[in-house]
Amino acid sequence: MPAAVRKAVFPAAGLGTRFLPVTKAQPKEMLPLVDKPIIQYGVEEAVASGVDNIILVTGRGKNAIEDHFDRSVELESFLEARGKREQLDEVRKISNLINFAYVRQGEPLGLGHAVLVTRELIGNEPFAVILADDVIDSDPPAIKQLIDVFARVNGPVLAVERVPRADISSYGVIAFDRSASPGDGIYQVTDLVEKPPKEEAPSDLAIIGRYVLTPDVFHALAATKSDRTGEIQLTNGLRELLKSRPIYACEVTGVRHDTGNKLGFLKAVVYFALRRPDLADEFSAYLASLNLPTPIGKR
Repeated sequence: MPAAVRKAVFPAAGLGTRFLPVTKAQPKEMLPLVDKPIIQYGVEEAVASGVDNIILVTGRGKNAIEDHFDRSVELESFLEARGKREQLDEVRKISNLINFAYVRQGEPLGLGHAVLVTRELIGNEPFAVILADDVIDSDPPAIKQLIDVFARVNGPVLAVERVPRADISSYGVIAFDRSASPGDGIYQVTDLVEKPPKEEAPSDLAIIGRYVLTPDVFHALAATKSDRTGEIQLTNGLRELLKSRPIYACEVTGVRHDTGNKLGFLKAVVYFALRRPDLADEFSAYLASLNLPTPIGKR
């Protein structure tokens, strides 16, 4: 039986250039979806999936993430003195969610490099990777779906989602062996291609931001050459790993929002606001009442 997945890596050293200027002094991972930062949704997903330890890969200017998951004695004292018990409990819950460790990436040299710098903290055990930009509302949680598949196949598992061909070139894409695949939305991967032209994509199954990996991925990443941008891509590292062991993909069920782009972020804000019992009715009525002018470019 494979070892339990106890640790989850959260790469969070990116510069967030798509959201400038707001990300000039604020990590994109701390942008709020209603009243929780993006990254907290991923951390809560890990906790609900049975993960014990979070490893945050950070960089310069990311102190707000560390502060958010740390205790704030001054704030707690203020809330307690004012009798704001509900808010106090919420603030304390954040700092008590799970065990956190932090490692600096130094430079944002790609997702593969971000995973590689956690090598000493992971050790010789399987681990999850969660990209906070992908906020997935699902039951069971998305990473738990992958952990369950890992227990079944005893090998690395990638989350995939069917994507329209017109959008496929924005993703890493898998090729798979249908005859060797276990079925039930699980595929045995034969190749991985990073951002292929839509005419050359081997399938419509795109890799999204959840992985369960085995420690031999570190050797594969260390042997992976940087791409033309100077980055080490995790997809290319997994392609190297594929030479020595089977890799699987799991078609995750749930609603995914890519909050790494502005439109996806706005959709996520609306989605999670409408999921809130305290906001849904009034917010829904407000949206229905809008009579916005046609955008200038559409007139």
